[in-house]
Amino acid sequence: MTASSPHPYIPNTDDDRRAMLDVIDAASADELFADIPPKLRIDGLDLPPALPEQELVREMTALAARNQVPGDGMACFLGAGAYRHFIPSVVGHVIGRSEFYSAYTPYQPEISQGTLQTMFELQSMVCELTGMDVANAGMYDGASALAEACLMACNVTGRSRIAILDSVHPAYADVVRTYARGRDLAVDVVSDGGLSQEHACLAVQHPNFFGCLEDVWQREAAAHAAGALLIAVTDPISLGLLAPPGDYGADIAVAEGQSLGWPVAFGGPYLGLFACRQQYLRRMPGRIVGRTSDLDGRTGYVLTLQTREQHIRRERATSNICTSQ
Repeated sequence: MTASSPHPYIPNTDDDRRAMLDVIDAASADELFADIPPKLRIDGLDLPPALPEQELVREMTALAARNQVPGDGMACFLGAGAYRHFIPSVVGHVIGRSEFYSAYTPYQPEISQGTLQTMFELQSMVCELTGMDVANAGMYDGASALAEACLMACNVTGRSRIAILDSVHPAYADVVRTYARGRDLAVDVVSDGGLSQEHACLAVQHPNFFGCLEDVWQREAAAHAAGALLIAVTDPISLGLLAPPGDYGADIAVAEGQSLGWPVAFGGPYLGLFACRQQYLRRMPGRIVGRTSDLDGRTGYVLTLQTREQHIRRERATSNICTSQ
């Protein structure tokens, strides 16, 4: 490299650097770091010369090929709820469209009909999968959906204790404890489904954290015998085979939507699904998109319910949760 030739990534030539040093009256760049003890300075790195992009890609591809990941002829059970599922190529095409760049519910819904229709279709699909009456536009993730369901159960019943079966995802239980702490609610992890008259709900995961199927009908009987609500934590993929929560008497159904088409990406972003029975509609957190007709008979989509504290009086709000990003 000649004295006037530029660095590959830094446009300053040697002449440019010399001119800058002259302006600040320094003989060399080393003078700028004279106050740093020599033993703490890095005197260059013992690295080979830089590679052209094509050679670098070839080298990194060869290194990556040494990895073995799920889908390469191996079954993997790691993930604790976050797994590598097959994602049809059409999913990436659809969500790459400009109207789907953000899952945020709009503040001016009348000009965002496409976004609202998408959310309405999501709600309809969640109701079909879970066998429940109503669903909202989404929660942050499966864990926050369960926590919101527990708070909702406490609001419905007026009770202050939450029961979680010990086979529920432990991280979900931790999130429930975090939510409950600010509301002075007690959280009990139970192993047999035994409840007292102080419990607002029983949370059951089916299939559970260990991949086993719960006797959900027995759990339903135990919860309702104590006057508590039954909260079902489920996997939407499993509902193509297993009975939906609505069939075994669940009052609230929540799920993590990652398996519907999200790749594994360092813990997120995810999608919480939330559905319940009709009588609890006005106790639901989040927002609900509805379909109606305008004066000309044209179909229109609106935010039917917005029970977040940002939209109504705080003391009447069901939650301060927003939609999944």
